Amino acid sequence: MSRRAELLALLVSDALALILAYVAFILACQRWGWLDHSFAVQDLTLITAALLCTGWLVLFLFAGMYQERFAGSRFDESVTLLKVVTVGSLLLFFSVFIDRMGTGSARLGIGFYWGALVVAVATGRLGVRAVQKAFILRGRGLHKAIVVGWSERVEELYKEVARYPAAGLQIVGAVRLQHPAPLRVGLPVGPDDGFLTDRPAFPEGDALPEDGVEIALNGDAAGQAGHRIADLPGLIDRLDVKDVLIALGPGDHAYLDDVLRVCDGRSVSLKLVPDFYSAIGGMARTEHMYGLPLIEVFPEPIPAWEKSTKRLIDILVSLVVLIAGSPLWLAVGALVRLTSSGPAIYRQTRVGQYGERFTMYKFRTMYENAEEETGPVWAQKNDARVTPLGRMVRRIRLDEMPQLWNVLKGEMSLVGPRPERPFFVEQHVGAIPLYSRRHRVKPGVTGLAQVKWRYDNDLDDVRQKLKYDLFYIENMSLRMDAKILLQTTRTAVGGGGH
Repeated sequence: MSRRAELLALLVSDALALILAYVAFILACQRWGWLDHSFAVQDLTLITAALLCTGWLVLFLFAGMYQERFAGSRFDESVTLLKVVTVGSLLLFFSVFIDRMGTGSARLGIGFYWGALVVAVATGRLGVRAVQKAFILRGRGLHKAIVVGWSERVEELYKEVARYPAAGLQIVGAVRLQHPAPLRVGLPVGPDDGFLTDRPAFPEGDALPEDGVEIALNGDAAGQAGHRIADLPGLIDRLDVKDVLIALGPGDHAYLDDVLRVCDGRSVSLKLVPDFYSAIGGMARTEHMYGLPLIEVFPEPIPAWEKSTKRLIDILVSLVVLIAGSPLWLAVGALVRLTSSGPAIYRQTRVGQYGERFTMYKFRTMYENAEEETGPVWAQKNDARVTPLGRMVRRIRLDEMPQLWNVLKGEMSLVGPRPERPFFVEQHVGAIPLYSRRHRVKPGVTGLAQVKWRYDNDLDDVRQKLKYDLFYIENMSLRMDAKILLQTTRTAVGGGGH
């Protein structure tokens, strides 16, 4: 089952279940006589059912119940549903029947509606998950995965995955690094890509999947050169890999950082065998996929409801500022055009979440073609490339306002690490450890590094700002976002920007 089909099935199932629970509640009040008739505040109508259904679906969305739960625990999903329905039912009845909350009939009404919701929604979702599991067991909708390791534990992890087909993992490549030999990668054997080794990759008697998987240990195989560890991101993209399974053996901890470094900031899930939890400290969480024990590295840094709320705030704030401030933005754009040649809006390619590139917008503050002779360079204090108007606009941060369009499109957020140009990203990734980790989240119009540090003048500035970016990512919350936005506003009003 594809992600789109899963989402559609859950939405249809939840909508039908919510309407069914509402119908049961109305019938219990008006027809069956189980509840006080006054609880049926109005007759059953399609409009009422649709409004109530929409409200619940929005609540489910904010609670993260439509995030991908590929081969996840159905019990954990039911527990989450139980919590959301409990809170939602209490809020609904508290707002509608606040004057009768202490009566026995009110408590009975709350209990009946709560039970109807839990049973109806849980039944529908269990049905969807059962269908999804049936597809997985038939080899459809599997997550493609690569096994990475330095010893025979690569083969052990492969066999372990094979024991749990319900986990939905399809091994499409295997990677082994011998100490301290360069990394070699084996890919699915086919007419166009992949290669065989000169000896079996797995012990005899262990059947390989139909498309075949081999591990290259030393040298070239079948006349094709092996891949180094730096090639792993390219293989992930080319094979559409969703999971990287890391098989650690004794003494492998010192080499783990190489794999984490090249995979960090990409749209893949990193999972370890659970015997070496101490190797990564608090950066992981344990999970079971239909009995297959794994540890997820770099889990989602923010709870689902906060992530949804953060996105809602991004949309509302960007809409309000863009519409309400449109006369000011038009005036700034006109001044930019009148005071120097060139367009009012400057477009530049930046690197966003998971390394995806996008076009970022700003009011132009430099002279046209300012980097035509020098190429990409860092901004400097008293930069000669900046126009007189641009210097003033930068000081009060008005040049960043067009980026609210990027926020509205979902390419950026109000708060997050600042997006960098591809030219500098390529330099920093090779020179600064963990730099790619800042791509785990959406870039921001402002960020903790921007209110705590100055513009980048050299690599030392980049390293210092990276510390703030990583601190933000590991501790991000709505509270921290609000604090950063207030500090940014204070800096802009006080003219403290560069």
